[in-house]
Amino acid sequence: MAKFKRDFDFNNRIIETVAYNVRKYRKLIGITQEQLALDIGVTPEFIRKFESTRGSEGLSLMSLYKISIVLGVRIDKFFEEIMEE
Repeated sequence: MAKFKRDFDFNNRIIETVAYNVRKYRKLIGITQEQLALDIGVTPEFIRKFESTRGSEGLSLMSLYKISIVLGVRIDKFFEEIMEE
């Protein structure tokens, strides 16, 4: 079977998009970074860095799952494109 490189249009800013949406939904329900950190078992500094560096600090799938539960948001909502306001 022949193998060849297929072309995909990957979003190179997906982590930035997730960080933006985590912040957006956290603010919508009115909880602080400190409370979110406590709820998911990480430090407030971790949440602050993730949100403020637009995700360059990284986030595990388990942390994103926990955030979705705490914020009451389906996990796919974090991947929605950023809409300029």
